[in-house]
Amino acid sequence: MYLLRTSPASPFGRKVALAAAATGLADQLTIEPADVNNPLDSLLQQNPLGKIPTLITPEGQTLFDSRVIIEFLDAKAGGGVLIPKGDARWQVLRQQALADGLMDAALLVVYEDRYRPEDQRSPAWVARQQDKMARALDYAESHYTSPPVAGTLHVGEIALAAALGYLDLRFDGTWRSRYPKLVNWLTLFRQALPAYDATGRQP
Repeated sequence: MYLLRTSPASPFGRKVALAAAATGLADQLTIEPADVNNPLDSLLQQNPLGKIPTLITPEGQTLFDSRVIIEFLDAKAGGGVLIPKGDARWQVLRQQALADGLMDAALLVVYEDRYRPEDQRSPAWVARQQDKMARALDYAESHYTSPPVAGTLHVGEIALAAALGYLDLRFDGTWRSRYPKLVNWLTLFRQALPAYDATGRQP
């Protein structure tokens, strides 16, 4: 069994769980919660960065971050399953990079409010992250709304679904009123990969 250290609300952890489901490897994956704020959590021995998600193989090898883990899952599934070969590879990886950047910006906005004292918060810095989120969503609405197809889902689509799920979780789904194509796309993704709902978490 592979051990995935993550937290219930992590969009990057969800991305890996969705990838495992899409490759048919979910039944080989055990998910164990990790507390990145606990200095005694064994995550710090498993990953020197103390970050999630971290995957531990049966042989004791550790892999991080989500992009590396998904490369590993793709290889275990035979290759070219989540990440196509040839020229299509770069289009898919670009979509993944956009979605990962969207998740990064959203997480930074959440962390600013959660961990920084109110008198030390920077509205201008938060606005910069929000601008990144808006530009990423604008781009996705224009470029990444082709209907996802069960059995052919790639890492770009999986990352985008994880990102949109995190916006639903932490930002009350406010993105939905402005991006109807993405709303419809996510509905189709949920149908194509039922694990999307199974991996969802409450705030």
